[in-house]
Amino acid sequence: MTDIHRMWADAHQLFGAPGNVGAGDSLEKLQAAWYSRLVEEAPNGGLLTSNAVFQTLGEDSKVHLLHVTHAFDRIVRAGELHPSGGCLVGSVYCAPLFQEANGLRPHNLASYILDKEAPATLRHGSAPGQGPTALVIEVTMPPRTPRELAGLDYLRLGLIHLHNYDHLEYLLSREEQYRLRETVVERVRGAMGFLSLAAAVTYRGHSAGKEFSHLLDSALRQLPVLGYIYFEALSEYLMLFSQSPHTRRLAERGEFNNWLYKKLLFGSLPGTPGTFDLSQFRPHLNDLRELLIRIDPTLDPAHARNFLTERISYLTASSLFTPGGVPGAWHRARWDFLSVKEEFGPLMGHLIHRGLRSFRRYPDFYFFFDQYKALQAWSYWNHMDIAVPFNGTMPKGEVGINPAYPDLRYTVWRAESDDRGRLHPVEELPLRIAPRLVDTKHTLMRTQRLFIASTDGA
Repeated sequence: MTDIHRMWADAHQLFGAPGNVGAGDSLEKLQAAWYSRLVEEAPNGGLLTSNAVFQTLGEDSKVHLLHVTHAFDRIVRAGELHPSGGCLVGSVYCAPLFQEANGLRPHNLASYILDKEAPATLRHGSAPGQGPTALVIEVTMPPRTPRELAGLDYLRLGLIHLHNYDHLEYLLSREEQYRLRETVVERVRGAMGFLSLAAAVTYRGHSAGKEFSHLLDSALRQLPVLGYIYFEALSEYLMLFSQSPHTRRLAERGEFNNWLYKKLLFGSLPGTPGTFDLSQFRPHLNDLRELLIRIDPTLDPAHARNFLTERISYLTASSLFTPGGVPGAWHRARWDFLSVKEEFGPLMGHLIHRGLRSFRRYPDFYFFFDQYKALQAWSYWNHMDIAVPFNGTMPKGEVGINPAYPDLRYTVWRAESDDRGRLHPVEELPLRIAPRLVDTKHTLMRTQRLFIASTDGA
């Protein structure tokens, strides 16, 4: 197995019976222990193994997906629908739809994107008065049994970012290379207090105490990727432990309640609509009680704080430390790029990936880093026979279409909603899904710097 193939394999989360998850090194055993804990202890933990998304991806011969776009006219003129970057790398970002007698019922993530998120984004964006367009894509699933449920965990892409930088750094000037390397090393050094504590909590069962919130708050300002980890951990908690009537109704349908973390992003944190960036996600743990009360009064703030302390520590260790190693005492570290890369390879990769965006020439060359990564993802998905990848940080409903899948069979329609929220295809479109990333200037997420991957794409 080649190194890059193994990296992509390790960036995917396998879902199945707890006993089949993680059976090797200490990190895999920790992963298995966490998986069992969430399934058994969380009120909605059963949805991790049995949910509507897994059912349709694993059993249905045809899958119906919603893609929301703000550029319908341009797509039709070009005759092509392009994938975009983001948490699902080089896929066409979608959410599930379910065939019923009276139309296509949207998954609750799909309904939120179409009815609330996309219209609000356009109101805050550069195209006021322009509404979102719903596209229904019917994908004929590959005829194979069984279908493996392996979801892409974008938090595990650090080593891939680092590998790709090593191969493409010639695109940067010597001055840019030096500045980037010095910057990422100093960021790691500035966050060593938190990184050491996260290792102690994860590997030695250390009790973090009050120091955790202070060190986390400081590290969030040094490590942009930590904002993503914090957000994913808090989103997990909301979806797994909520017992609100809305959450219970959705659970009966086999769906996690996505509205909870959307409410967190767009309703509870001041100044987020129109400008949100997960690298800036840094609510203080001391404010957690008030935050949770506004989102869902059924949640226990004390339990949430303990959970987040352990979960953020684990996700930091599993996503940012070099696999197979635990960082040593920080005072023994050599603070140069090659030495730091040995212990914090994935973290360095994430920091480089973000740091590239700070260069003046970013619009000219960043595309090549994304395209290179997309080619690798498509190669891995094709090798694994994955036509419809999904976000494996949590099976919450974020799915994509692999645009490079051989002989991909699909049909695209423009769709309209009825007064019950059901979608109905009204116009078949002669569109081709092309394996070529859309230019970032055409994506609403990149243009407006919003957390709204749903409106990415052509």
